Amino acid sequence: MSEAVVTYPGKDLEAMSFAVKYHRWLLDEFRPYIGKDLVEVGAGTGSFSKMLLDLSPDRLSLVEPSEMFAALRQSIDPLKANTTIEFFHTIFEKAVDEITHSGRPDTIIYVNVLEHIEDDVRELEMIRETLSDGGKCLIFVPAMPALFSDFDRDLGHFRRYTKPELEAKMASAGFKILRSRYFDLAGAAPWYLKYRVLKSRKLSGGAVSMYDNIVVPVMRRFESVIQPVFGKNILLAAEK
Repeated sequence: MSEAVVTYPGKDLEAMSFAVKYHRWLLDEFRPYIGKDLVEVGAGTGSFSKMLLDLSPDRLSLVEPSEMFAALRQSIDPLKANTTIEFFHTIFEKAVDEITHSGRPDTIIYVNVLEHIEDDVRELEMIRETLSDGGKCLIFVPAMPALFSDFDRDLGHFRRYTKPELEAKMASAGFKILRSRYFDLAGAAPWYLKYRVLKSRKLSGGAVSMYDNIVVPVMRRFESVIQPVFGKNILLAAEK
């Protein structure tokens, strides 16, 4: 299969590998919708992939088009698992035929990926066509256009979403929305201050780790009781 390699600012994205509690929270929110034949698009260096493997799926297809692919393989290859693990160093569109050769997946996951795709509706339509009947699409994206900054541009983001916008695009692609909510209320204000006001263009592992250990446990409890009306991200689960 020919490679379609994409360049990312890897160090900034790799800083998110320190967000262990954050990713665990996200996984637990998605867990009721996760099946046994999974595709993770934009797997990065594999921090979320490892958590998916803990669920013991039958198959996990990992798609990563950037230079982080080597780190992904190095991270995941040594793991002992009964799961069939497949690696694709390309974009999702180029991997679809091979992924579906042995059956259509029941779950396709995009964590901080859809915002990197210019024609996101076409991507969503392709996801729907790839899924098995009743399959789930799990999406996690940056929210609030007011937070869009030069740092977003550096990361290759085309947009930050509103919840109505994302829901409308999912519906346009033919999905039935099962759950949609804003996520990480506490992160919105500091993100605005750092990236819009102070115009920072860096994300450090130390800052991510501190937020992960101090703020995330509190916000997880809070958002389990009160659903926020805005937040730094949007979490959405949809069905074919």
